Amino acid sequence: MVNRDFIHHRQEYGKHTLVVEDMMDHPVIQFKKWYKQAEASGVKEPNTMTLASVDSHGQPTIRVVLLKEITDEGLVFYTNFNSRKGKELAQHPKAGVNFYWQLIEQQVRFDGSITKISAEKADKYFSTRPRGSQLGAWVSAQSELIPSRQYLEQELERFTTQFEGQDIPRPPHWGGYLLTPTRVEFWQGGKDRLHDRILYTAKKRAWARCRLAP
Repeated sequence: MVNRDFIHHRQEYGKHTLVVEDMMDHPVIQFKKWYKQAEASGVKEPNTMTLASVDSHGQPTIRVVLLKEITDEGLVFYTNFNSRKGKELAQHPKAGVNFYWQLIEQQVRFDGSITKISAEKADKYFSTRPRGSQLGAWVSAQSELIPSRQYLEQELERFTTQFEGQDIPRPPHWGGYLLTPTRVEFWQGGKDRLHDRILYTAKKRAWARCRLAP
């Protein structure tokens, strides 16, 4: 039996169109442009992205993380290396991310390789985090089983006492990753579901662009 509530959940698109010739030669530069437009348009947390990795059995897994830096090489995000995603990225250092900005009817998809950023760069970023977030990185053995919420609160109290009156160092199990893209797709919602999809594919010294069917 079809759930009619889902049938009627339909968003009409068509605010903008994409022209291949008008887009930047490099997808990261084009992404920076779109990102600034998303911020200016009032998109809340435009750095929210869905990250997909794959486990040892070939099962894709996804979760939402936050983009923290856009470099000429790609996208930087931070997490616990011992988490489920950290272990999966260690086994299979490739990933996909997706940004969806409903307010402006745009998506951007990145596929690429994953490498850890330097410890020095991770230290620098960690030092800018709120103290509560720094403590949280020590408290949470991310993705591991824990006995209760109270356990987390006790661990927070323990680390709060341990680091009282001093700077909190970055935990050795916590740091950043760089996703270096090999394929990037820009999606603009279109009328009657005839969306615009422009694909960038990495070549030896440049990027090729083409249009995909919606």
